[in-house]
Amino acid sequence: MQKELAMAAFDMLVVGSGGGPDESNLSAYLLKPRQAAWNDGIIALEAGSGLGALRHIMKRDPNIFGEHPTDANPTSFTPLTVYANVKCFLLTHAHLDHIGSLVMAAGTLGGARKRIYGSAQTLSDLETIFSGRIWPKLATYDENNPLFQLVYHALRADDKYEVIFPDISVRLMTVSHGMNDSGQYDGACFFIRHDPTNQEFIFFGDVEPDSISVEPKNIAVWRAAAPKIPHVISTIFIECSYQTGRPDGQLWGHLSPVHLVQELVTLATEVVIARKERRSCSGSRPRKKQRLSPEALHGALEGVKVYIMHCKEQFATERPINHVIGDQCRELLAPHQLGVELLTADQGMRIVI
Repeated sequence: MQKELAMAAFDMLVVGSGGGPDESNLSAYLLKPRQAAWNDGIIALEAGSGLGALRHIMKRDPNIFGEHPTDANPTSFTPLTVYANVKCFLLTHAHLDHIGSLVMAAGTLGGARKRIYGSAQTLSDLETIFSGRIWPKLATYDENNPLFQLVYHALRADDKYEVIFPDISVRLMTVSHGMNDSGQYDGACFFIRHDPTNQEFIFFGDVEPDSISVEPKNIAVWRAAAPKIPHVISTIFIECSYQTGRPDGQLWGHLSPVHLVQELVTLATEVVIARKERRSCSGSRPRKKQRLSPEALHGALEGVKVYIMHCKEQFATERPINHVIGDQCRELLAPHQLGVELLTADQGMRIVI
């Protein structure tokens, strides 16, 4: 455990981890380098829930961001002061359950100017909201315009890492989030790197399974990750919106337990192949998809933690829906013996990465 903490690179607070329709618990994560203080600056990774959800979290645990002096003024540390310390927003796509709190709070955010990072399409979609009709125009691409608190900055899916915060760089990869009237709807997956240690984690936005996608894109993510598992990448955040039994035709660009498990089997396959290639010094080259025996995958993801998120509340279970879906995933994973530890991202949870 001490070795694990010594290598830890990030602190994360789960402001919200649900996928709707419960508007009090939507995708929102606060992130910082582990060696830094929260007051030094924060990355807001997604912005579904925000100030209201954080208010309830801070009421339950006033020291969620660390101990405060007993004589401290209670008004000196509030959800507003926390979000004033946000230096940038990092968005996977512009669906409302991922941007809602950013839109609602845009006119009241304090602190320094804040960049909004996302793909060009995500920012273009966000512009339609900050247009002066749905919501006031509160963001700009002009870095030199002092009238705006929010500044758009597009990330490219070009295999490169871009610095978005002191000691933190991001690589964007495109994933498919199903179809709409215009065709395939693309979202993003982020490789988030702590530059001083080169430690990374993977964070998926909404994503559909490759097995039913018109244009499978997850395989590229798994192949990029495979050579780094688990020594560089040991944590993955990925959605699993629906319970077991959801028909493929009603997934609407999301995962269910059977598809999540298949995606992890694909990752394990790529990890085994990458290790074989490394041992044979064959280097990277185009290759056809390889089939391996189930036994060859045993333990392939040892040391990897997968947090499931974006579970859609049905208001029909006594237990939290993400715990129900988590158990379904673990039951389906067990026969594969991949060695992966599957966890749920719970609202209010602090996670060390």
